[in-house]
Amino acid sequence: MDAPVLAILARTTKPLTGRQIHLLAASGSESGTRRVLRRLSTTGLVTATEVGPSTQYLLNREHLAADAVIELVDLRGKLIDRMRETIDHDWTEKPLTASLFGSVARGDGGMGSDIDLLVVRPVDEIHPHWEQQVGSLSEWVHRWTGNHLQVYDVSRAELLAHFAADEPIVNDWLRDCITVYGQDFRQLRNRLMRRGTEQ
Repeated sequence: MDAPVLAILARTTKPLTGRQIHLLAASGSESGTRRVLRRLSTTGLVTATEVGPSTQYLLNREHLAADAVIELVDLRGKLIDRMRETIDHDWTEKPLTASLFGSVARGDGGMGSDIDLLVVRPVDEIHPHWEQQVGSLSEWVHRWTGNHLQVYDVSRAELLAHFAADEPIVNDWLRDCITVYGQDFRQLRNRLMRRGTEQ
């Protein structure tokens, strides 16, 4: 619970109650969030101020560990930037979209969580150079993070089949997806669905 709680506090300079932090973190229980906040406040990393019947919490940005917390919170953004640069510069065949989903996209992953990436190919065939560039990206992500990259690799036609079959994973993509490269997944879905109904 420490990571999602600190992530919320690192992104704001406005004091928040334990309930507000729990709702924004969208993980764990409210009582668990409050326990984390009480423990962090004993270290001085988080300040706790009584305001009427509630307690408001704020990241203590003067704490020696505050810069490290803020840096860690921004790791996902740095990962996305590196992945985008790699696809842009190294891939000879570009995907329609490459989007993070799952625990890393939601911000509730642990140290050992896999990094899930949806990649939509523009063609049905999987050419050797396509497999090579996907494999190379997986190796780079492991070097950067220590985590394994799990690639959900589908063609445009296979993606349409997922939509038609109402596959449960489509809901995960719609809920979680963060664009790494190419078109936003939700916009791509809408465009493909419109074309399907026009045919």
